[in-house]
Amino acid sequence: MQSHEKYLNEAFDLAYQSVRNNIGGPFGAVVVMDGKIIGKGGNRVISQNDPTAHAEIVAIRVACRNISNFDLTGAVIYATCEPCPMCLSAIYWANIKEVYYCLTRYQAEAIGFRDNHIYEEMNLLPEERALAFHQVTHPEAAGLFREWMEKQDKMIY
Repeated sequence: MQSHEKYLNEAFDLAYQSVRNNIGGPFGAVVVMDGKIIGKGGNRVISQNDPTAHAEIVAIRVACRNISNFDLTGAVIYATCEPCPMCLSAIYWANIKEVYYCLTRYQAEAIGFRDNHIYEEMNLLPEERALAFHQVTHPEAAGLFREWMEKQDKMIY
C-alpha cells in the first residue's frame, strides 16, 4: 500500500467515526512527520460545541502536544477534504510543508458546508466584507506592540 493511501485511510477512519458517532462532520486528518503519524483528528464541532474543532485543527493540536513544539516544520498533513480557510491558515502557521486531500471545497459546499464564501471574503478589504469590521483606537495599542518589539527574550513564531 502506498504511504499516501495508508495515511488517508487513517483520516477516513477518523471522519467516519465523527459521522457515525455524531461527533462532528465528515472530516478527518492526520499529521505525519518523518513517516510517523504524530497527530490525528476527526471533526469534533458537534461534540465539543466548538466551531474551531475541525479535523485539521484537532490533528495539529495533538501533533504539537506530542512533539512539545508549536512548529511542525517538515510535517505533512493528510485530510479527507481540502482544508477550509481557518484550517489552511493553521497549516501555514504550523509550518506544515505539504497538504494531501481527496474531496474539494466545492464538493463540501454541495453537501452543505459553507467554506467557499470565506475564501471569497478573504480577498476583500475589511470594509467590503459581509461581516462588519470596525477599527477603533485605544490608548494601549501602540504600547503593546512597542513592548513586544523591545522584548529581549521573545520567541518568534
